[in-house]
Amino acid sequence: MGMPLELQTVIVTNGKEKRLKENTFELVKTGYRLYPMHIPIEVRRKKESEPSGTAVIDCLKWEDKKTVIIYRLESLYSVN
Repeated sequence: MGMPLELQTVIVTNGKEKRLKENTFELVKTGYRLYPMHIPIEVRRKKESEPSGTAVIDCLKWEDKKTVIIYRLESLYSVN
């Protein structure tokens, strides 16, 4: 039996990110997702929206059919 897995190249937050400290955030997504780590990737609020900044993923965990990522916001294009 296989494990469903999605490969992601953009962080889409849908407003569900949780700030851990200044520029560090945690995001929990349903399902198993694989993100590139330790390189800057785009952050978007919605899938169809313009990029709001770039971030570097420092930690990725799979647990209970969820993906947890911890990322550092490197640059912010707009606050809205």
